Amino acid sequence: QTTGRRMRHKGRQEVSLLSVNGRVRLRRVRWHAKDEGSETPIDALLDRAAKTFSFGVREMVCRLNLCSTSFRKTAENLGRLASIDVSGESVRQLVEQEGKQAAQQVRRGRVNPGWDASDCVTDDGKTRVYVGCDGVKVPLVTDQEKRKRRTTIKRKRQRSGKRRRALEPLQAGAADAFKEFRVVAAYDHQQSRRIVAVTSGDCQQTGRLMRNVALAIKLPEADESIASVDGAPWIRNQLELHQIADHINLDYYHLKDYAQRTRREVYGEESEEGRAWLKELMRRFLEEDVESAWDDLMEWRKNLRGRKRKAADRLLGYVAERRDMIRYREFRDRGWQIGSGPTEAQCKTTTLRLKGRGRRWDSPNAEAIMALAAIEASGQWNSWWATPEATAA
Repeated sequence: QTTGRRMRHKGRQEVSLLSVNGRVRLRRVRWHAKDEGSETPIDALLDRAAKTFSFGVREMVCRLNLCSTSFRKTAENLGRLASIDVSGESVRQLVEQEGKQAAQQVRRGRVNPGWDASDCVTDDGKTRVYVGCDGVKVPLVTDQEKRKRRTTIKRKRQRSGKRRRALEPLQAGAADAFKEFRVVAAYDHQQSRRIVAVTSGDCQQTGRLMRNVALAIKLPEADESIASVDGAPWIRNQLELHQIADHINLDYYHLKDYAQRTRREVYGEESEEGRAWLKELMRRFLEEDVESAWDDLMEWRKNLRGRKRKAADRLLGYVAERRDMIRYREFRDRGWQIGSGPTEAQCKTTTLRLKGRGRRWDSPNAEAIMALAAIEASGQWNSWWATPEATAA
């Protein structure tokens, strides 16, 4: 109350709240003052969000949805397991709302993983943290699909002959059926501590997300900070721009995969000579250094012609652009990991709910689902639901 006027008692008003113990109907006093409107102060005690779903129901819905195949299935499971009667559409709205709140907190840098660089102690007594970033394709609803759906709905309404409420304004769909989302991960050497964050934004937004994650875990205080990433130039640019890690490594398996494709183009799929060439090349990268492997590649290229030489030139260009990121022998001597597998695993984990037959998403909703999955993958689920940001979602 800001005017200082006394509020008038406007009687008792009923409210329905769905809780984990079933639906509860309450009658509470509504107060009113001119120029200020009405309020029901007791709502703040009943539920910090003053929502029609209690805090416990919201967490239960989001938890079940993580491993569900559809919102309708989540609603069915709630009914069978907890006798909570809620529609699939209500589940969708609730989960997306909670996920958007989580994604917003991550964008603002308000993440608390519960650990920092000082906790990441290795066997030699040093603190070491790895950072990774990778892209993953997410299926989206295209604008054409949305318009087709709207036409189908209108035809069904016309055939029914019933008067219905007007449809909500049509929201524009995506230009393409798939969009690349970005996953950022930081973890210790034993992978017992992890923080995962996601974004549907561009490379600049992903760079800011990397910075937020680095600040959350106090990455600059680590004795050794290592970024193990694929060969995408934008990832390296953002790492260097925000000074995320002291050492940047090209994931060994991405390099091997690129060399594998070159082997097939030059030697064919079943050639034993090609397999021997690949094995020797990767041995040089691992056990010697990039200069030794480079010299061998240049000599090898001299004997190729036409299409095969073009394939060799592409491999040489790939290596040349990432030359100072290929330090496998040094990394192995120091006991550092040379693969980005932990980050790639999170690309699968955070999109598990999004992918499947017939699943299509609007970009903000897909990001919301991934944000909740990222909280679970970070081991932050219980701590997140204890924060004011979650309880006030």
